[in-house]
Amino acid sequence: MNHEPDRMTGTLKLFAPGASRPLGERVAAILDIPLAALEERSFEDGEHKARPLESVRGADVYVLHSLHADAEQSVNDKLVRLLFLIGTLRDAGAERVTALVPYLCYARKERKTKSRDPVATRYVASMFESVGVDRVVTLDVHNLAAFQNAFRCRTEHLEATRLFVDHFAPLIGAREAAVVSPDVGGVKRAEAFRAALERRLARPLAGAFMDKQRSAGVVSGEGLVGDVASKVVILLDDIIASGTTMARCAAACCVAGAIEVHAVASHGVFVGADAQLAGAALDSIVVTSSIPPFRITDPTLRERLVVLEAAGLFAEAVRRLHEDGSLVELMEC
Repeated sequence: MNHEPDRMTGTLKLFAPGASRPLGERVAAILDIPLAALEERSFEDGEHKARPLESVRGADVYVLHSLHADAEQSVNDKLVRLLFLIGTLRDAGAERVTALVPYLCYARKERKTKSRDPVATRYVASMFESVGVDRVVTLDVHNLAAFQNAFRCRTEHLEATRLFVDHFAPLIGAREAAVVSPDVGGVKRAEAFRAALERRLARPLAGAFMDKQRSAGVVSGEGLVGDVASKVVILLDDIIASGTTMARCAAACCVAGAIEVHAVASHGVFVGADAQLAGAALDSIVVTSSIPPFRITDPTLRERLVVLEAAGLFAEAVRRLHEDGSLVELMEC
């Protein structure tokens, strides 16, 4: 395990490779520092390299890269590029290297659900540790316990709860509302958000959940447990991938008498979601900027899409970590 000094005195430097550069620039602007210069090259055979174009010796270095696939690079390509860059920064004399990973790939495969299944979260953790990372910071990982147990280096887990509360508290106002988990596995996440929203609104809100089973990519289960009649419903999950789960749950809530339904997730992966969500009974789809919503092309769906900026959350996390401060207050709302 890497050991840090009691107080970080090195210069703060922030890198953001590839498609994560726009988010990195927004984080750097909030921190009032320039985004560190980086050379990235791809070779004819698919190999690549990245190197800092300024000294990092003795510096407190942060590398921001969201590990989602896009039109240019696969998840695996982005992961390898980030790992190689971390190793390069270590070799160049950085005193401390922190990986800021708004969306952590392979976090959904955190346990064995069938015989001889992989536990990919643990394998990814081993790769980060092997290149000498000091700390990994991510946003609303799929399974917090699995994330914390997989890594032997330090980890920090950020939550988008405050962003969602700030958005929905004025939208709900004095109306009755319910926070619904689209599956049993997300009940604790939904309950934590409901408690935070209740504190902001200073009154109780209803809770509910949807029965769901998934096997070999097929989703089943139709039961909605809880009262959503005449209420504004917030469907809360960590990820919207294909949108099937959210569409099914929204339909069930409408049948049960909900007056509005809003789908909310920290990460909008949106693979094939146009087909599932465009006609869904959703008044809005709310995600953070951890993944740019480039896969949403349907005009009617884009009109209902709300992207909450996560740059401020990561900037404040960097500021506090650089000063060896606590992130506890950052998570309170």
